[in-house]
Amino acid sequence: MKTINAQDGTQLYVKQWGVGRPVIFIHGWPLSADSWDDQALAIAEEGFRVIAYDRRGFGRSEQPWNGYDYNTLADDLAAVIEQTQASDATLVGFSMGGGEVARYLSRHHGHNISQVALISSVVPYLLKTTDNCDGVDSSVFHEMIGGILEDRPHFFADFFNDFFGVGLLSSPVSDEQLEWTRSLAMQASLKATIECIKSFSSTDFREDLAAFSMPTLLIHGTHDKTVPIELTSRKIANAIPHAKLIEYEGAPHGLLVTHKDQISQDLINFIKMH
Repeated sequence: MKTINAQDGTQLYVKQWGVGRPVIFIHGWPLSADSWDDQALAIAEEGFRVIAYDRRGFGRSEQPWNGYDYNTLADDLAAVIEQTQASDATLVGFSMGGGEVARYLSRHHGHNISQVALISSVVPYLLKTTDNCDGVDSSVFHEMIGGILEDRPHFFADFFNDFFGVGLLSSPVSDEQLEWTRSLAMQASLKATIECIKSFSSTDFREDLAAFSMPTLLIHGTHDKTVPIELTSRKIANAIPHAKLIEYEGAPHGLLVTHKDQISQDLINFIKMH
């Protein structure tokens, strides 16, 4: 099975590696399922069935005009779970993908899920509002959209430097890694790229946190400039008493690459606890 059909008929690209209890990966913005390959390989080799899919509008999935709100995206995840016949599964969401995890748990009552992990996640709420005073000002997201509309390849060149913590004197990733990551981002439709900025920046997941009744792992870098840890994972850890937060000291947003072996091992240790 290479594609599954979402409720509105949109075809979503899915890849499955290995056999065993399922582990489902939801990728970040603006990438694809391939951004999980290092972790997917390591976990499949440990005796699990890895399921990773491209979000609608990204990678090899279809590029519909609509459906980039989190309710629809959570329904897409539900379709993946149902049509791959995944049960007793672990859900793992990176960055924007953490929102799908949260909304799936509340909207679909955590059906077939036994564990969840959020890595560098946007949950619970990024936007600065009267009741979220330490959030990110809306102008930041408007500037992102403006930069993408003006020159998307140039915008991503700067964006992924911050994403991976690239500085003037040192870089934790190779030039080839940066080039490949930018190529993944450019596979997405322009419409999806912009609409998902609106969704991950403005969706309030605070009420969804009550649905995190299962074992929950949080991983986040302390030097994440893209999704600051103070606004996200530390707040989740305070709101969910049973959640375990692992902070990677000095790490940037792009942990799946810069700390890929550590991420894989922490995930394997967590999954095997079940």
